[in-house]
Amino acid sequence: MKIGVIGAGIVGVSSALALVERGHDVTILERADVAAGASRGNAGAFAFADVIPLATPGIMRRAPKWLFDPDGPLSIPPAYLPKIVPWLLSFWRASLPDRYRAAVAAQAAMMAHSQAALERLVAGHALEGLLRREGQLQLYEGERDFRSSLGSWEERRAAGVRFEFLEGSAAIAEIQPGLAQRFTHAGFTPDWINVVDPVVWTRHLADLFRARGGRIERCDIRAIAPVEGSVRLVAAGQDRQFDRVVLAAGAFSGRLLRPLGIRLPLETERGYNTTLPAGRFDLRTQVTFGGHGFVVTRIGDGIRVGGGVELGGLDLPPRMARADALLRKAATFLPGLDTSGGTQWMGFRPSMADSLPVIDAAPGHPALVLAFGHGHLGLTQSAGTAELVADLVERKPSAIDITPYRASRFSSVSA
Repeated sequence: MKIGVIGAGIVGVSSALALVERGHDVTILERADVAAGASRGNAGAFAFADVIPLATPGIMRRAPKWLFDPDGPLSIPPAYLPKIVPWLLSFWRASLPDRYRAAVAAQAAMMAHSQAALERLVAGHALEGLLRREGQLQLYEGERDFRSSLGSWEERRAAGVRFEFLEGSAAIAEIQPGLAQRFTHAGFTPDWINVVDPVVWTRHLADLFRARGGRIERCDIRAIAPVEGSVRLVAAGQDRQFDRVVLAAGAFSGRLLRPLGIRLPLETERGYNTTLPAGRFDLRTQVTFGGHGFVVTRIGDGIRVGGGVELGGLDLPPRMARADALLRKAATFLPGLDTSGGTQWMGFRPSMADSLPVIDAAPGHPALVLAFGHGHLGLTQSAGTAELVADLVERKPSAIDITPYRASRFSSVSA
């Protein structure tokens, strides 16, 4: 088939590679460059242990104290609050106990599938040299902080995640020296994987795609127009016709769907980070400060400090003070960290209210396949999503049940 893929982020590129390897004629259509958006500035982690959705039971009681802290782990700019109310209602519904349990099960299934898919991708294309298998350290400040996390660790255990608990600064220092003494407990996930650099990873997959006959074209898609048995893409200068189209435009996907009458609770997690040059700290594993909403990870020869969730849409200007705040905290938590010479970044992560991606044929438009909404797990779930997308395009049974990821799970969806 002749297939168009909208978006050259990690989900779009991975899906296009899977499709071209099945013998299809595939073109990626991207208004900027490969890995120009969220795939450029993420933490570079395959976070298969992160099966807990953002919407947990009781979070709406805890959220207000975060929201009024502009540098806290979760924030909403006051100017954006009226626009996000419908999403917050969906988010609240997703946090109800029965929906939360279903989301954890669905996320665990997606993680297991994606982890196996990644290993197939790595083995099939000799990609091991682009990975770091160094584990991840989740840190806690005191016994109370650690005890409050045990429920989430049991959820991970039930999902098959391997981990070990560490108590005392000496035990923690055996894995990562140089941490502040305030961190007394930790959970270590040894199977955690990082890429050497998310941009390098995505571009390498794009090169593999091109080597197999795929094309990447600069094209600003203005509208999607499904027709009988195919899809027409309206672009500046020239329209394009495809047998199938995969929409993998991340946080921008909703704008292209609304004219089709498809409205999904897709929001934008604006992520901030600072990447420091080589030699700034002897980091040996990804370090996660969960209570503060950020991570410190190796990117290339440097160090990246970033995270947090700012629900602020696509149009407000970035507030780089959030990146500054994370860097100040990191300097306190890693006393030997040299914070000079960094480069700041802000990007848009596509976030569904229930933390699950949308992987489905568009309601009422079977030639249009949807693949977006992975939140901060786009890289993590990219290989698994690519296999599911290829099955949807070919209308074959999927390796896992995709019911939890269908667009129709939201009552506001219309054909």
